[in-house]
Amino acid sequence: MKFIKFLFVGIFFGIVLVKSEAVSWYRIFEMFKFQSFHMYGIIGSAVGLGILFLWIFRKFKVKSIEGNPIHLPAKNKSIVRYLLGGTIFGLGWALAGACPGPMYILLGTGVSSMLLVIAAAMLGTFVYGLLKNKLPH
Repeated sequence: MKFIKFLFVGIFFGIVLVKSEAVSWYRIFEMFKFQSFHMYGIIGSAVGLGILFLWIFRKFKVKSIEGNPIHLPAKNKSIVRYLLGGTIFGLGWALAGACPGPMYILLGTGVSSMLLVIAAAMLGTFVYGLLKNKLPH
């Protein structure tokens, strides 16, 4: 019962993503073909709000719900891993038509082919866990 609030937040977030068409395969396809601003507007708004909230967290020394200070990690100067990881993530997103969060939302809306995508994501996560110590971090 302690985590029921997270279930409701997840359900609300799923409804927002479905209603805003952020999980629509057609919208994602349009984005990757540079035919529509819709998804770029959603992603850009999220990035802008993220920057704003990080600034607020630092400026006002916001604490977590438990009262602990929120520590933001120092910037990493290596961009290669972000470019490689982002490329792999983007290719998977383009091929599957969904990034990790919306995979479950699409399954909930009845897109049963997402079971294959979720299984592949789980396999990829498992393989990463096996190779984690051999990868540069």
